[in-house]
Amino acid sequence: MVQYNDMVQALEDLIQRGYSMDFSLLPDCLYCATSSLKLKPEDFTVAETHRFESLDSSPDNNAVIYAILSNDGENKGVLVDAYGTYAEEMTHEMAKRLNAT
Repeated sequence: MVQYNDMVQALEDLIQRGYSMDFSLLPDCLYCATSSLKLKPEDFTVAETHRFESLDSSPDNNAVIYAILSNDGENKGVLVDAYGTYAEEMTHEMAKRLNAT
């Protein structure tokens, strides 16, 4: 797997590789506002996960980028989320799917 120096580099490379959709995390699904697409946990896989921690160990700056692929292969995008103390609330199924990598 590719190692990135920072989040900007990771996002630019993932977009160049076709992960162009921007997903938001809802409690029970991923949502892309530009296409009104909702993906339930059983509808996608996490192709890659990239974690970034701040140099000062501040939890405010910790983030993870998920490269998301729909099971039908037609939709690719990224989900950027905090992790640790500031992670979003989600259903057990969503947490299991995102933490499977």
